Amino acid sequence: WASLDARPLPAWFDQAKVGVFVHWGVFSVPAWGSEWFWWHWQGQHRADYERFVQRRYPPGTTYADFAPRFTAHDFQPRQWAQLFQRAGARYVVLTTKHHEGFTNWGSPVSWNWNSMDTGPHRDLVGELGQALRESNIRYGLYHSLLEWFNPLYLADKASGFKTQDFVVKKTMPELYDLVLKYKPDLIWSDGDWEAPESYWNSTSFLAWLYNDSPVKDTVVVNDRWCNNCSCHHGGFYNCADKYQPGTLPAHKWEMCSSIDKLSWGYRSNMNVAELMDETSIIEELVQTVSFGGNYLLNVGPTKEGVIVPIFQERLLGLGRWLDTNGEAIYESKPWRVQTENSTVTVWYTAKGPVVYAIFLIWPRDNILQLSSPTPSPATQVTMLGFAGTLTWQKAPGTGLLITLPHLLPSPLPPRSGWTVRLEGVK
Repeated sequence: WASLDARPLPAWFDQAKVGVFVHWGVFSVPAWGSEWFWWHWQGQHRADYERFVQRRYPPGTTYADFAPRFTAHDFQPRQWAQLFQRAGARYVVLTTKHHEGFTNWGSPVSWNWNSMDTGPHRDLVGELGQALRESNIRYGLYHSLLEWFNPLYLADKASGFKTQDFVVKKTMPELYDLVLKYKPDLIWSDGDWEAPESYWNSTSFLAWLYNDSPVKDTVVVNDRWCNNCSCHHGGFYNCADKYQPGTLPAHKWEMCSSIDKLSWGYRSNMNVAELMDETSIIEELVQTVSFGGNYLLNVGPTKEGVIVPIFQERLLGLGRWLDTNGEAIYESKPWRVQTENSTVTVWYTAKGPVVYAIFLIWPRDNILQLSSPTPSPATQVTMLGFAGTLTWQKAPGTGLLITLPHLLPSPLPPRSGWTVRLEGVK
């Protein structure tokens, strides 16, 4: 690990800042509960899941029976790519295989449990990859190391992970296949938590990936490669789902979040109160980037391959905000101070000598007080999306008082998040 962890992270990832996560698979067919449907139903025998299947499906239904209904009839990869581009995403991460083991490409070691042999009869991983590349968006592949009900995995688990049949015959062949076939920019590993590195052979795979693979110079990986790797080993750190550090971490990290607060996969019965609104999405993004992280926002498409309009609307809202304020986000670095709470909460980013102060609530008196920056006679203040300079004066004590324009920069939503650009401050 010491040697692998010393590899510098390819620069594109830190510059990108904003990504879209896509959870899509056979779990999109019941579209209920969450993407862990099979586990809750047949691993834990939860009564609510058993009731759901009894009410909606014929007696004797198995999870495998859902696969033919995973049709992707309406999947239009170019439309997805266009949507993600308008959302301001610089990279997209697709589930190639979740813990259910169904692969969204024709994996040679997942006979009949893949998107070519059943369901869509399409290479979903390849089609989306091609569309994203045409739109100049980086492509990441999510891949689960474990499969809940794979007999090979269960046998290895029963041996206390002393045998490695599943790794040798399933996990590793699939990872190598994904890299050689699709040349991803990112591998988002998951499903690591039950077994140690000695079982997964992660280090030998990563050594190949970094030294000999076709993507050795550009590929980025996360930290989920063994049962105690998270937050310790790998490329960038995810640490935990929806992780928020609260202070500036020493290591590059990513926060993954989902528009549907209750699930990563699509749920047909979600309601609007269970979804993140535009304001909270922007708030999460700003806070994450201010602490040096990337923001990966998840949508779950339907079994037909539709990203439902409410998700599209949220993504487009984020994109509109980034059209105006992206200068403070993309390619930015954390400043010496990340946040302060003087009159309203302010988050800082920086780019070279320029400092950006992003505030999420418009101050009542149109006066924005910033206590951290030290102004100089040469200080110039402007606002992104607004023409002309803003007047400012030194604040009593430290910092500066900025007079904001009397008109809000735009009467349309988003109603959250404005950016003041500061030049000539320390």
